[in-house]
Amino acid sequence: MKSHMLAGAIVLIASTSALAEQNCGDLTDQTEMNVCSGKSYEKVDGELNKLYKQIEARLKDDADTTKLLVTAQRAWVAYRDAECGFSSSMVAQGTVYPFIHSSCLEGLTQNRIKDLKGYLSCEEGDMSCPVPAAGQ
Repeated sequence: MKSHMLAGAIVLIASTSALAEQNCGDLTDQTEMNVCSGKSYEKVDGELNKLYKQIEARLKDDADTTKLLVTAQRAWVAYRDAECGFSSSMVAQGTVYPFIHSSCLEGLTQNRIKDLKGYLSCEEGDMSCPVPAAGQ
């Protein structure tokens, strides 16, 4: 049973965010890796918040769409947190947990950043985009 858990943990570690591994994977001390991955996640979370505020600013005159944005973001945060809790559950009691959990948070946040950047780069007249083009 323990060998299956160890193998699963190795697979989970190997499948974590490539960005976290690039920034933190060369470290050899688990504590340093945990701190590094936490900082890496904080950085992308800051970028996410910046993009979110830009979208809010573009929607300032549209209360209904702003409300939908807030609802979507809250649902996304709940999903992110639940997914990362689940995906890192196998190592929840181990020293690698902070690294695995932060790497998951970072990877999902990177995906959300791509989505928000897409909303911010919609072309004028794009009816499938809920965010008006800059300058409208």
